[in-house]
Amino acid sequence: YLKISKLALAFAIIHSKPPGKSSKEYTEYLARTVSEQDFGWKWKVEVLEAEVLRLRQELLLNRISPRFCLENRKQDTSAETLLRQESINPTSYSSQLEDSGCDVCNDSAFDSLGIASDFHQSEQNVNTSEHWLERVPPLNLCHTSQEQSLTAPVHFLQRLLEIRKLSEGGILQADFSELENDSFTICNSVSQLLDGLTVFYNSPKFPAPSFLTEGVCVLISLITDNKLSNHVLKKCFKKMEEFKKNLIQIILRNRSVNRFQALHSVSQTLSLLGRNNILRNSLISLLLSEVRRFAEQLLQAHQVQSVYDITQYENIFFLCMILEQLLQNETEESNISSSDCGGEEKIKFLKNLDQVILHLSDEFPLFSLYLWRVSVLLSSGEMQ
Repeated sequence: YLKISKLALAFAIIHSKPPGKSSKEYTEYLARTVSEQDFGWKWKVEVLEAEVLRLRQELLLNRISPRFCLENRKQDTSAETLLRQESINPTSYSSQLEDSGCDVCNDSAFDSLGIASDFHQSEQNVNTSEHWLERVPPLNLCHTSQEQSLTAPVHFLQRLLEIRKLSEGGILQADFSELENDSFTICNSVSQLLDGLTVFYNSPKFPAPSFLTEGVCVLISLITDNKLSNHVLKKCFKKMEEFKKNLIQIILRNRSVNRFQALHSVSQTLSLLGRNNILRNSLISLLLSEVRRFAEQLLQAHQVQSVYDITQYENIFFLCMILEQLLQNETEESNISSSDCGGEEKIKFLKNLDQVILHLSDEFPLFSLYLWRVSVLLSSGEMQ
């Protein structure tokens, strides 16, 4: 039946092809037409799915704190005014978000990129009271599909964090048990945020756009919040693990000439993710695995005098620095046993490490020094 159908389609194409076109050209034209129609339908479906998610987000926020949503409705007029002003002068957007919980005053580079400073600033801003209710940013202030991939989930998660801080201060009553009843909305929102950040880190632009800095700040605030992090990590742990793996691979595989500023920003994001105790141990394990794998490859290349990947050798130092920082934080926190960090990967990393350092120390002294420093930090937990 399938062969007959294909044959019938071929005859129909040949019979109906316009003069001056070959059968192949006409077939390619029909294929392009059909694919464009499919793309149109897919785009419409994506738009509708995004609208459904937005409505579910609004509903969830209303269930958590009806008063917060009521205050937002009172701000509709000012939000529409801001939206019109934004369409006229897009640069005014950042000033409207200065007190949104994440400081996005300028499109400045992230510390180079400024992530850490924005994150600390957002922690200082959460002590405000009614000011939170008066300065809720309007919906849909975005201008490109890339921005939409970040601004939509960021705006929802910002409002969730605002409710959290206001309820903690006794200004609002909020029922966060509703997050348990609607795992779809919170999972999709966090997944969109992580996917959007991954896209931007894969193709970074400098100076960094403000919504990228804002997205990182919201993510870090979310996973370091005592009340919300458990809800988020319980539902999105696998996605968060995938995000960490993607960032590590972005660091290792980046081969652009001017890559170090971009790699520094990714490194800072990974370090900030390590603030969360649940994510920290798994991140340490991932980093130990990659550093150990590269050390073994470098040793093998050195022993047979073969060529090694110089670009990956330069990039591996970013992972070493993140690993050392996380292990230092681990040992400095007395309430956490650093002897457990890394687990099985720690055992694999320390196995035969002295021999690896001995063979590499003459040719690769800096890398050998980092291996030794990491081994000392890992061993210090066992001696405590």
